[in-house]
Amino acid sequence: MKNAVKWIIIAVLLVGLLVSATALYNKYSEEYDKNNQVQNEQTTEGKSSDTEQSTKPQKNENSAPDFTVIDYNGNEVKLSDFKGKPVVLNFWTTWCYYCKVEMPHFNEAYKEYPEVQFLMVNAMDNDTVEAAKAFIEEEQYEFDIFFDTEHEAVMTYNVTGYPRTIFIDKDGNISSTRIGMLTKDTLEQEIKKITE
Repeated sequence: MKNAVKWIIIAVLLVGLLVSATALYNKYSEEYDKNNQVQNEQTTEGKSSDTEQSTKPQKNENSAPDFTVIDYNGNEVKLSDFKGKPVVLNFWTTWCYYCKVEMPHFNEAYKEYPEVQFLMVNAMDNDTVEAAKAFIEEEQYEFDIFFDTEHEAVMTYNVTGYPRTIFIDKDGNISSTRIGMLTKDTLEQEIKKITE
């Protein structure tokens, strides 16, 4: 008998709990719907109608982030200065063996593809402007070199190892990123993707 009473009490409590939960759910659902409707009305106020088109350009998620570096003569240069032109952005240092191995390929490509801007950026990671200039002059490379004296470019592209090469099309969008040394064939293939 005691067990039966116990089960009846538990059943009554469960029914009461379910009824309360249902009532609370219905109450808060109505409030949520009302609040959501007000927010939607507020966010659509002032927007153009469906038939009007926005004239503001949409930013491409592959857009190459801008940065500022220093050129050979100490002038500030921005990546955005070359918008409208394909860009090969290479991060290197004088102490990086693989950077040195791939540099002749970049020098050849620089002469072969005059329509491409080569941004050979010394990362200034345990390097100096003087050491980088001396290395380029000794090797007689013809491409332009740039110096990331404030580490802005390295931080913008999260460069943690060298070499790293980023290929950017004429619209300023990243076509591909290559980590490590490039062969001559790979470099040419990636350049063709941004020049075609």
